[in-house]
Amino acid sequence: MSDSIDTGKRRFLTAAASVVGGAGMVAVAIPFVSSIAPSAKAEAAGAPVQIDISQLEPGQLLTVEWRGKPVWIFRRTEEVLNTLISLNDELRDPQSTQTQQPEYAQNETRSIRKDVMVMVGICTHLGCSPTYRPEIAPNDLGANWKGGFFCPCHGSRFDLAGRVYQGVPAPTNLEVPPYHFQGDNIVIVGEDAQGAA
Repeated sequence: MSDSIDTGKRRFLTAAASVVGGAGMVAVAIPFVSSIAPSAKAEAAGAPVQIDISQLEPGQLLTVEWRGKPVWIFRRTEEVLNTLISLNDELRDPQSTQTQQPEYAQNETRSIRKDVMVMVGICTHLGCSPTYRPEIAPNDLGANWKGGFFCPCHGSRFDLAGRVYQGVPAPTNLEVPPYHFQGDNIVIVGEDAQGAA
């Protein structure tokens, strides 16, 4: 038996064992790290949505999905725009001063363009989805109804800018999501013109 120690061989074996151990750690870490990353479906659910509104007629409502929520896009007529001004005394927050919409939608129409409304179709009371009721003075909503959105769950009412009426359970106007236009006929829902979500 030899009393000499081969230190070169020892260093080689130590280095080889370290490399194999390190590779094993990486092999174990990759699936773990990728399991905590969001799935492609989750990433897509939060991604901006592009909508072509070239075929959207005046008075027509289009519903799309963004982040699992219904988003309404409505093309308003001149008649609707004139009606909005006449409703201010009946509304809780007619000038949209509460911070539930982007700054560019803090106006009477709650929109970038007066003729196109974009908002989340979820009641601000308990999360039901209001129904689109464009008819004027229907029997069930009364002679003062000038078109808007009615929540069948608890009776909240919103005008055609998503502004909430006084004396209903919903505390605030309907939410306006971040959005912007690309040209005249493409709406991008989910980010503003600067790319912020």
